[in-house]
Amino acid sequence: MMENKWLTLLACVLAVLFSVHTMSGQTQLIVPDLSVPTKVSPGYFGPNAFPVPDMLDGRTSPVLKLEMYSDNSFGTMAGALDDFTSSLFLRLSIPLFTPRVNLVVYGPIMEYYSVSEKVGRLRRIVWRGDKPLRKAIAGDVYVSTDIMLLIQDRHNVDMTVRAALKSASGGYFEQARFYDCPGYFFDASFGRDFCLGDENVIRASLSSGFLCWQTADGRQNDAVMYGIQAAYRRGPFNVSADFGGYAGWENDGDRPMTIKARASWAFSPVTLVAGYQYGFVDWPFHQIRLGLALTFGKFQYSRKFPACP
Repeated sequence: MMENKWLTLLACVLAVLFSVHTMSGQTQLIVPDLSVPTKVSPGYFGPNAFPVPDMLDGRTSPVLKLEMYSDNSFGTMAGALDDFTSSLFLRLSIPLFTPRVNLVVYGPIMEYYSVSEKVGRLRRIVWRGDKPLRKAIAGDVYVSTDIMLLIQDRHNVDMTVRAALKSASGGYFEQARFYDCPGYFFDASFGRDFCLGDENVIRASLSSGFLCWQTADGRQNDAVMYGIQAAYRRGPFNVSADFGGYAGWENDGDRPMTIKARASWAFSPVTLVAGYQYGFVDWPFHQIRLGLALTFGKFQYSRKFPACP
């Protein structure tokens, strides 16, 4: 009975997203010329326009959680000060009646950027005046439904599926900050803890999915998502590293890859977080993240065997 309820909820989420995609596909005005690259892709925009989504590790948040981060990104197309972005990133994870289903709202709600003329030429920015572009603007908002379908036991791994939509609230397309079109992605993540005794726990995770965004009238880019992660936990201390990205079909700056490292220290209900992200191929940035997470509540998963300490 419980399994049927989860399958019904998942089917409803997928049906809504498929309907949105179908309706957007019916607004084609111009027959696209697929031989002409659009360059509406992560290789030609700021760091927040086409991020590599933070991968899940097979679990949802069992408690209400608010994360607040300061993200500082330095471009690698030219000098670090030629392409600088400072962002305020927020993420709110809300358990919906059960810790196994989350409604998650997140995104860079505000960014300040400074771009030199040299970087502007590489990104095909329409330049006005002779001074570097400097401005504070609002960013995109993402909304996802995360559903934990399996919980780790002696024979199973943790498994979570995610369906996410992106708003078109970000502006300044002509300055290559955000693209004024919706997007969405689906993915599934799998993870398992390996207990080493004395509170030492290693976790291995994998993820795979599909990501899509509109690039021009009647044209969209479809990409395959992937990710692999390893984490180590001892008491309140946790470190992790993951490699991930996605590969679009247009091959015009749409195949970003990133390595992300993260360290956290929990002082309930506060967790201090520090992270570093290095992008290569089509995400030309270094990013430093500092912030904290606040948790509210004491919900826990109902596991079928004792979890790791």
